[in-house]
Amino acid sequence: MSAAASNILHAGAAPALVAQPASAPQSCVAATPANHLARRSRLGPGKPIAYGALIGPVLLLVIWSLGSATGWIDQRTLAPPWVVVKTVGELVQSGRLWENFHTSAWRATQGLFWGVLGGVILGVTAGLSRIGEYLIDGPVQIKRAIPTLALIPILMLWLGIGETMKITTIALIALVPIYIQTHDCLRSIDNRYLELSETLGVTRWEFIRNVVLPGSLPGFLIGLRFAVTSSWLALVVVEQVNSISGIGYMIELARTYGQTEIIVVGLALYAILGLGSDWLVRLLQKKVLKWRKTLND
Repeated sequence: MSAAASNILHAGAAPALVAQPASAPQSCVAATPANHLARRSRLGPGKPIAYGALIGPVLLLVIWSLGSATGWIDQRTLAPPWVVVKTVGELVQSGRLWENFHTSAWRATQGLFWGVLGGVILGVTAGLSRIGEYLIDGPVQIKRAIPTLALIPILMLWLGIGETMKITTIALIALVPIYIQTHDCLRSIDNRYLELSETLGVTRWEFIRNVVLPGSLPGFLIGLRFAVTSSWLALVVVEQVNSISGIGYMIELARTYGQTEIIVVGLALYAILGLGSDWLVRLLQKKVLKWRKTLND
């Protein structure tokens, strides 16, 4: 493929393919950057606030603390924040928190890896081939209609109650959003890029590398956000099936003995892991798709 063709494919902007008239009326001229910024500030969501994402959690913590201090929240039902903090220190000192966290992180990572890998392979195959779509899309849509947690009984019969069943359950949950978003984004690529590539004599591999993969990246990253969150949700359930370690096991054991402070610690740890994972994916999304201009910019 020539250098000119490569530059055209890497341009990544559909409007560049359309010729512009030599002259246009003043009303048709694109808005200047200053006018664009002014319109965005008026119609957009507003300016970002430093550490604004912490406002909601801090407000929730204040309500929880005031409710516990005034007796509005029964301490037997929900342990106060200071008791939870003390419990965290005890769990860290005894090593229980790190051991359970390590086990849960390993399970979630394993399941997420296989789910993402399977979702990408199936999504790309179905997105680039009609035969692949006919073979793959139907079963995946059937799987999407069936809650994965409802498959746990049959997965236990097939795979036992060990780690294989737990990782497979997480992988099945993570696979669906990756497949759906990747496949949909592939099929949404502007057909003009295909016509241009055929005109320039681009090979199949060059078309996939320069057009298909960049075009499917936004959908893949959205699917990855859903997959990461879903993997932690699945972990809550699978760790309560014949587990001797993990955050879910720690929560289930605390429920048996009525230790609400340990339950809150486990839930808080799940929240931190889920939000932290989502933040990392969003950061990756911002870095990789920095060429896009959105309301969030």
